[in-house]
Amino acid sequence: MLKIATIFFCISFLLSFTADDLVESMNSKVKPKDIESELTMVLTNKKGRVKTSKLKTVSSKNSEKQIIWFLEPRKDRGIALLKVEHQDKSDEMRMWLPAFKKIRRITSNKKAGSFMGSDLSYEDLYTREIQDYKYSMRESEEVDGMACHVLVSVPNKELLSEYSKHLSWIDKNSLLPVKEESYDKDDKLLKKKEVKYAKIGKYSLIKEIYVENVQKKHSTLLKFDNFKVDRSVEDGFFNESKLKRIPK
Repeated sequence: MLKIATIFFCISFLLSFTADDLVESMNSKVKPKDIESELTMVLTNKKGRVKTSKLKTVSSKNSEKQIIWFLEPRKDRGIALLKVEHQDKSDEMRMWLPAFKKIRRITSNKKAGSFMGSDLSYEDLYTREIQDYKYSMRESEEVDGMACHVLVSVPNKELLSEYSKHLSWIDKNSLLPVKEESYDKDDKLLKKKEVKYAKIGKYSLIKEIYVENVQKKHSTLLKFDNFKVDRSVEDGFFNESKLKRIPK
């Protein structure tokens, strides 16, 4: 009798598990206080031409604060991006351009622009705030042997976005997104993303992101390594003065 009751309880729980529940569960996962890593960015255009860059990044508070420095190629060395997200005022994004000795502000109406020629827009670099989207779920699917929830995220009308919706495949065991499709304002597929993770201590951190712009036939591969976590990076670290100095 107990076994039957348990089965009915499990069925009831599964039926009542909503898209909002899934998003809250994903958001509540334990994350590092801060992350430092190095990354390789490989851009491939429709003719097969490849450009490789080396970068360094430091972030905190689930990437709400972040600086990215370009190390290679030599002509790009020193270019840096600062992002600071706020709860009570407009977010900040600034880019240091050493060749011009100036800091350029990335305004909200430029969020659809490409980040250094990659398939990531400035919007893609921002954290998606839960309250900025409406969520629903489609029937579960399998991705590379993983049973996945399929989450649909539609931006609220008030949100200035280049996308009409995102479809995200969330591994049911880890509650981590492993695949995503993003659609343009005409509801046509714009970008595909695939994500792989590395276990660093108690955390599952992104080690690889593959992004393909299917409309432009252009792709970006990001590979992260040399992770350092929970190093007590202070909020004051994320300011314009740090943009101009590449950390050792």
